[in-house]
Amino acid sequence: MTAPAAVTTGPAYRVYGYRWVVLAAFVLVNITIQLLWISYAAITSQAQHYYGVSGLEVGLFAMLFMILFIPVALPAAWLIDTRGFRLAVGFGTVLMAVCGIGRGLAGNNYGLAIFATVGIAIGQPFLLNAWTKVPANWMAPNERATGVALATLANLVGIALGEALTPMLISSMSIGAVQLLYGVVVLISAVIFLAVARERPATPPCAPEMEVRALMLDGLRSALRVRPFLVFLAVWFIGLGIFNGVLTWVDGILSPRHFTSVDAGIVGALVIFGGVLGSVSLAPLSDRRQKRVLFILIGLLLAIPGLLGLTFATTGWLLYVASFAFGFFLISVAPIGMEYSAEVTQPTPEGTSQGVVQLVGQCSVVIVYLMAALKSGNGSYTLSLLFCVALLVVGAVVVGRLHDPQAEPSPHHHPTAGRSQPTPA
Repeated sequence: MTAPAAVTTGPAYRVYGYRWVVLAAFVLVNITIQLLWISYAAITSQAQHYYGVSGLEVGLFAMLFMILFIPVALPAAWLIDTRGFRLAVGFGTVLMAVCGIGRGLAGNNYGLAIFATVGIAIGQPFLLNAWTKVPANWMAPNERATGVALATLANLVGIALGEALTPMLISSMSIGAVQLLYGVVVLISAVIFLAVARERPATPPCAPEMEVRALMLDGLRSALRVRPFLVFLAVWFIGLGIFNGVLTWVDGILSPRHFTSVDAGIVGALVIFGGVLGSVSLAPLSDRRQKRVLFILIGLLLAIPGLLGLTFATTGWLLYVASFAFGFFLISVAPIGMEYSAEVTQPTPEGTSQGVVQLVGQCSVVIVYLMAALKSGNGSYTLSLLFCVALLVVGAVVVGRLHDPQAEPSPHHHPTAGRSQPTPA
């Protein structure tokens, strides 16, 4: 497809204005699928009553996404790298929509709702593993962290909407009706994505040497021998585990201090809103300065005071400020770190490196479970949250030992004579 508003970035390389249409469609599906993941976090007590189950069983609606990501991540990465992100993302989104509608139709039958959640969770890796692939196909190298940041932002907006809207919607609708509504919204976004997304532009945005990647298995073996990548995986495990744990148990974290489910929804939304601002502020700055490690370290260190505020705040204003700060700094690590992992593992395919990152992140369900296991007899999560603070300190120490990858060679130094060009999308 010929795209308007092409901008030259080097000899025979162009970036197209249509890249923003493709990215916008990708952003939309990422927003909507997060509604399905987070929709029980702020209403745990109401969901217990609706389904007649325990709080841990309600938490399973969220934890299944992390558990099932583990076996599905690499097959999803293989599909993205071999058949393209459009097919993979379209498949994943349609699967999530159909199963999301099924979860709504299950009503208060917990077994059927969990069965539908399994299908939703299987679809998620096909979206998350494409976060770096879409920018790699359509955007210039100095835009890619920004592109990943926008994908991250999409997920954050979806989580914020789920946290804030769900408690309000169940005041006039059943939980099953809310799930049905969310499933329909995901289906609409899937149709839009399939209608407008294209795999790649007619002319590549960079030199072939900066596009060509190794075969998936060769790239995977290569990536797992890169020490900075392994260190980032450990940090990612910690960061995503804490983030998912706070959002999964937010209602239980706050209720011993006499905060309500509405407060829990506000806190979740503020964490995400802070993360949105952090991502759109720090990731472009990282692109301009071509510094990754510095900004990852800043994010980890400055997330600690916010997490301590979430642990001990007893007044609403302090809780809200802490929630915003925690999200602003911790979540900003995600897009910068993902681009860092793609850079240090070249020539591993983006779908493969992203798949490994997301796979390790979803293994952090261990931290989510440990947070529940460490809570005190009276339901307090103080010990759990202090454990998370200690993990952030460890993460900051190991990141401080990393170095930024060497700058990618300029496309001006890579003539393309005799090289075949990609066919038009």
